[in-house]
Amino acid sequence: KFFTEDLGVKLENVDLRELGTCKTFKCDKDNTVIIEGKGTKAAIQGRIKEIRNEIETASSDWDREKLQERLAKLHGGVAALKVGAATETELKEKKHRYEDALSATRAAVDEGIVPGGGVALARATQAIDLKAFKDDAEARVGAEIVRRALTEPCKQIAFNAGEEGSVVVRDILAETKNFNWGYNAAKQQFEDLVKAGIIDPVKVTRSAVQNACSIASMLLTTEAIIADIPEPKGEGHGAAGAPGMGGMGGMDF
Repeated sequence: KFFTEDLGVKLENVDLRELGTCKTFKCDKDNTVIIEGKGTKAAIQGRIKEIRNEIETASSDWDREKLQERLAKLHGGVAALKVGAATETELKEKKHRYEDALSATRAAVDEGIVPGGGVALARATQAIDLKAFKDDAEARVGAEIVRRALTEPCKQIAFNAGEEGSVVVRDILAETKNFNWGYNAAKQQFEDLVKAGIIDPVKVTRSAVQNACSIASMLLTTEAIIADIPEPKGEGHGAAGAPGMGGMGGMDF
């Protein structure tokens, strides 16, 4: 229960029977921590339900984030990560890794997960039926471009591991019984990627496709694209006075 004079309740009028109890209470200028609260489970679950409803109707990302933090605290899912390193550079790199992991975890909680390694995108190509565009040549070309683009992440991962990307994609799509079947580049073998812990948040995968489509659409509707013209390489790049280094004359020594 929240007591405030804005609601017409003064602190001096609060009865001890209206207060809750806990095992440990810590409070400083920045944080308040209540450990092992003695509230009833029914009341806690009721409050959790209220917060979830508020999350669904929240109008800003900031409000939604704070409500999710409050929900996690009521669930008892609060953890403090302490990062240590020998140098500041290493510390920053580790900190970014933890932040990326936390963001990916939050995204996975929001919309779930799919097998990683580009497998989900590659399998999404099977949902694009080119026959549906037989009467529209331009739409068919666009659909084919999207299909090819969706297989590129999986091909690139395989290529980085020294494999032929097109062959890997072909073998993945040939497996029709296990949606999670894919190529583990670290072990250089095919296996169930979800069981192997190779996963991607649906939210991240979906956002990547949407952002790529948005940029591609922008380029298609642009009349001109500005780019730097590569400078032609000269015949020689030796030191001063060496053959092939014209234009270095007139220097005073």
